[in-house]
Amino acid sequence: MKATQEDKKNPGSTKCRLVDSFWSFWPAFQRWAEAQASDTGLSPQRTRILAILQEKGPQMMSELRDQLGVTATNITALVDALEKDGLAVRKAHPTDRRATLIEIGAQAPRGLGQDCCAYRERVGELFSKLTESDRKELLRILDSLRERIDGAST
Repeated sequence: MKATQEDKKNPGSTKCRLVDSFWSFWPAFQRWAEAQASDTGLSPQRTRILAILQEKGPQMMSELRDQLGVTATNITALVDALEKDGLAVRKAHPTDRRATLIEIGAQAPRGLGQDCCAYRERVGELFSKLTESDRKELLRILDSLRERIDGAST
């Protein structure tokens, strides 16, 4: 998508303002979400991985990477840290010798599902000021933008 002549001339254009808003919103959201996770001792990304494993069972690294929207290097570091703490383990894939499955480790806390749900609820409170209709519209817009990004990177 090319910037219009007006966008190039006008740094206050709606598109430019959206870029600036996203750039400032995302780090603020991450800090806020991390503060909501303080009682678990897990980062939001680690909580999300454990929630995925809890809900969907063992996953390949590439599946976790795609679900979290992170790089291969990042997911490896996250899983390494979880594995070091006994919260996740790597297992050989039963049918693909090249693949490794990640599953919940023995040191994962009891009630992990409830902890992950409670964390999502706390973070989700951010959206409570929006109407249900606005939340659905925001989801639609974010999904559309994500599809655009994913399509551009392939």
